[in-house]
Amino acid sequence: MSGAQTKQVCTIGPASIDLVPQLVAAGMDVARVNFSHGTPEEHRDYVHAVRAAAHAARRSVAVMADLPGPKLRLGALTGDQLLLETGTSFALRADDTTPGTAAAAGLAHGEVLAGLHAGDRVLLADGAAELRVSEPGSEQVVTEVVAGGLIRTHCGVNVPSERLPAGGLTEADRECVPRALDLRVDMIAQSFVRTADDVRALRSLLPPDGPRLVAKIETHAALAAFDAIAAESDGIMIARGDLGADLPFEEVPVVQKDLVARALEAGKFSIVATQMLESMTAAPRPTRAEASDVANAVLDGADAVMLSAETAVGRFPVQSLEAMGRICVQAESIGQRDFLPSEDDSPAALIVEAAALLALRRAWSLGEGPDAIWCFTRSGRTAEQLSQQRPGVPIVAFTLSPVVARRLAVRRSVTPMVLPSNARTGTLVERMESAWRTQGNGADHRQVVLVTTAHEGSGINRLEIHTLAGRSAAS
Repeated sequence: MSGAQTKQVCTIGPASIDLVPQLVAAGMDVARVNFSHGTPEEHRDYVHAVRAAAHAARRSVAVMADLPGPKLRLGALTGDQLLLETGTSFALRADDTTPGTAAAAGLAHGEVLAGLHAGDRVLLADGAAELRVSEPGSEQVVTEVVAGGLIRTHCGVNVPSERLPAGGLTEADRECVPRALDLRVDMIAQSFVRTADDVRALRSLLPPDGPRLVAKIETHAALAAFDAIAAESDGIMIARGDLGADLPFEEVPVVQKDLVARALEAGKFSIVATQMLESMTAAPRPTRAEASDVANAVLDGADAVMLSAETAVGRFPVQSLEAMGRICVQAESIGQRDFLPSEDDSPAALIVEAAALLALRRAWSLGEGPDAIWCFTRSGRTAEQLSQQRPGVPIVAFTLSPVVARRLAVRRSVTPMVLPSNARTGTLVERMESAWRTQGNGADHRQVVLVTTAHEGSGINRLEIHTLAGRSAAS
């Protein structure tokens, strides 16, 4: 495992289904299952593989189902890929039953073609090729290839977001939700969210304590409504591929920093995604620019960074994850240990923040400081509040619930750990120590700040600097 405090999300696909145990061993915290690709049977296989590998490794790994949303995609292409040449014409057809060629290809949800205007920009495969509409039409739109490139079967098609149909929850999404619930996924990511109403529409389909809802920010409209969207969500994903197609690419880095900061202020976790180590789909090492990109997401304060094609269809899935982990660890090494301010002003949150901060400062004043914060949590809320404050040390969250543990897997700095339900002997602290010794990831914790609560939300009833049995530390 990398030992990174920034969490790592891997998309499972044909290239990685047989490598899931290696991904878990290398530090995968969240497995993304993209419902836009593959069959329901394949999705089930992916989830079962993750659950089995995590159980064998005694780790809590979350599963996130990513709904298709109103995402436009090309139909099948002859030979599964083709190269578009700059300056040529390329037609988009409403009928996608015939394999596409370098002259024309079908478009799933071809009804959107009727809304395109002359001069509209259309991007294929996250910008691998850029088109400009020259002849609008309802059944076929003729475009000029402004910038050529390689495109593949079912690659994404980006049109101006104002041309998309209203409503961010499609019929396909509604059909996918019961399957996601049946698979007992831990998170559901909603694509092309544009308003808080979109999030509420999806929330209404979920049980009260169902999967955590992740709103994907990838349109101008979502940027304008970000605060309201974040308030309705449990976390946000900055999906830079589609976002970068809907606004000038030079704005993406600044927008990313702003959204990560605002998510943290709102108490929501954030995932930075798309093309992080894109060259590793075909190469065993990332570019220096990609390494800087991952590091900057860490320095921005993101909870998690995500691999997409790199692990789903790339040639080097495990190497991609290992590279990402090393970059995260290096970026974290220059981080600060000071708490970040929390926007949650509830009494319970303020008690957690103040008490843990005082304990950490007391521990630091005694010497090198604690190796970690250990907390016991029933709902996960105490660990979430500690994570939001970015204390600069690992947080080990002990819980009785495997579901709670998996939901915490996306939170920065948090190592979730399930206390065995049959281990009822000994004090709570003794049981926590026993679980750490048998399930820990090899870290040698000697001195920790111990935080426990009688009832979640009631405030801390135990806070101390604790030396683990058999260890020596400054006192």
